[in-house]
Amino acid sequence: MQLTFLTPTTNSISLCEITLSLCHQAEQLTECRLTWKSTAEQYQEIKAHSLFNLKPELRSATTVEFSPDYPIEIQATLKPDRLPDLTPHTASAEATANYLLQLQQETPDHPLLHTENWLALTVKQSQESGEVGYTTLWATLNPAALAAGTISETEIAQALTGFFSDWSEANLGDLTEKTTAQILDEIGNFFNDLADTSIEAIAQINIANDTILSQVIAFFTEDDWSFTKLKGQPVLRVAFQGDNGEWSCYAKVREEQQQFIFYSICPIATPEDKRQAIAEFLTRANYGMTIGNFELDFNDGEIRYKTSIDVEGDRLTFALIKRLVYTNVMMMDEYLPGIKAVIEEDTLPVKAIAAIEQIDTNPSSV
Repeated sequence: MQLTFLTPTTNSISLCEITLSLCHQAEQLTECRLTWKSTAEQYQEIKAHSLFNLKPELRSATTVEFSPDYPIEIQATLKPDRLPDLTPHTASAEATANYLLQLQQETPDHPLLHTENWLALTVKQSQESGEVGYTTLWATLNPAALAAGTISETEIAQALTGFFSDWSEANLGDLTEKTTAQILDEIGNFFNDLADTSIEAIAQINIANDTILSQVIAFFTEDDWSFTKLKGQPVLRVAFQGDNGEWSCYAKVREEQQQFIFYSICPIATPEDKRQAIAEFLTRANYGMTIGNFELDFNDGEIRYKTSIDVEGDRLTFALIKRLVYTNVMMMDEYLPGIKAVIEEDTLPVKAIAAIEQIDTNPSSV
């Protein structure tokens, strides 16, 4: 099957090797999908002009390397608001295909044959080394379910959180506030195209932007930190250079519990024979601290500083994240010389603390 589609610039693009599939629920058409094979050259045209709504901000990855030697398979779904145009012709996939071919001959400018009325779902290519490719927002957030109202607010938030997470991981953490806004605008535009959708539905989607992971990614992006996301985990790894050393930090999100935890990992591991002394040093350091605390793993000697917050019933803001992060790294930087003194110079914990906190170890009685 071959079809020619009109593009927003009134040019046309011909698709070959098309297969068509339909989904029905309670005898009602809920989705129509097209799958076709494109050459590398045609794919570049589709990507360059965002045909079939294949916009950069909606792609889970932007740096996939496709080979010019193999066809690229693209799958798209018809926008739900155009499904009524197909309903009388969906007794079978073959009947629908014949109807589209008829439109191509008799009414080539019909909305069903406009690229902007289709949403790209997946782009993939089978190579000798295996399959490569990416998905789009619409593969994660099913348009048919959105239009039917069968997806809950929680499910929308979870789907968007997963997409934001995958986007950041695939694109090396480059998710910016602008990109996030563009993604949410696309969802808003989707709803605006549905005649029976209220503004409350769009507001429900925007709640996903307030997920903790999204806020944390936005903070580190806007505050100009370099970071990477640990694959498959809601954890970001960042590096910090202080006045007294350099170390790794981890920003961990517990979405279900609505918690954010930030760790600075001391660049020096504690030898087994110094762990009692370091434990005393850290206990003395922790006394009186109001935001965060030091921790020692007696099994491997790892020292870390932890700051955390629980925002259940509230929201995590840029200011709160900044306070937790900067307090954390400043405390590690301040006490790092004392840790080094205890481990490397056999300094007594009480004297190491006194040197940092400027405590008189022999105070006169008052």
